[in-house]
Amino acid sequence: MKTLALCVAVLAAILAPRTRAEEPKAAPAAGTAGAAPVLVDGPTARRLVAAGVKVVDVRSPAEFGEGHVSGAVNIPYDEMGRRFAEIGPVTTPVLLYCRTGRRSGIAGRTLREKGFTQLYDMKSYDAWTKSERALGSPALPPAN
Repeated sequence: MKTLALCVAVLAAILAPRTRAEEPKAAPAAGTAGAAPVLVDGPTARRLVAAGVKVVDVRSPAEFGEGHVSGAVNIPYDEMGRRFAEIGPVTTPVLLYCRTGRRSGIAGRTLREKGFTQLYDMKSYDAWTKSERALGSPALPPAN
């Protein structure tokens, strides 16, 4: 009987609606020393860019040439350790992206090690282009 009561209690706890205080915590806020980059979607990335966040495309120069976020600088992820100063002071808020999120994650860790604290990771360039299609504004096309 005690086992049944315990199973019912556990099941009730699992199925009970969560209160706001019990909800899983969000990712650490950008600006927290040592915090992982905050993951953002395309619309959020657009708002960050509009607010002046520095955009860094960590894909290869060839991928960057095929299209990129307007105003983005291209620093391939494997060059971040030696080129991070091109971004600006470590207090600069930075939005990173690549093709799938793997390289932007690596670049984010590198920047965090260099002291950057306001890091955002959009993961993929596709998140940006999808948000632009929804708004009807094009991404920057390749240079001719």
